[in-house]
Amino acid sequence: MSAINTTPLVDIMLVLLIIFLITVPVVVHTVPLSLPREVDQPTRTLPQTIVIAVDRAGNVYWNEGRIEAGSLSAHLAARAGDDPQPEVQIRADRDARYEFVGRVVAACQRAGIEKVAFITEPDAARLAAP
Repeated sequence: MSAINTTPLVDIMLVLLIIFLITVPVVVHTVPLSLPREVDQPTRTLPQTIVIAVDRAGNVYWNEGRIEAGSLSAHLAARAGDDPQPEVQIRADRDARYEFVGRVVAACQRAGIEKVAFITEPDAARLAAP
C-alpha cells in the first residue's frame, strides 16, 4: 500500500478545532467599555488664549512678541486672575531643548494657570491615509 492514511490526522485536527472553538470565547472575555474615538480638532484661538512660542535658542515669545524669560512669570501671574482664566498654548521648535519648554510649563504652574496645551504639527502620513 503506497498511500498515507490521513484519517488519524483529520481526527486530531477536528478535536483541536472543537477545543479552540470552545475556549476562545472564554479567553477573550474583557470588561465592556465604550472607548473614545480619535478626532483631530482644529485649534481654536480665542481672544483670551495666550500663545507662548519657544524657539531653538530658548527665546520666549508672548503672542508673537519677544519677552525675557524672567518676565514670563509676571505676565502669567497678571493673566491668571482673569475670569475666565485664559488657556496657554505652548508652541516649541522641534529642536528646542526640553529645558526651555520645561521652564515655560513651570512658570504656568507657579502662576496658577489651569489650562496648558501643546501645539504640534499633524503627521502628514496620517492625514493622507483614509
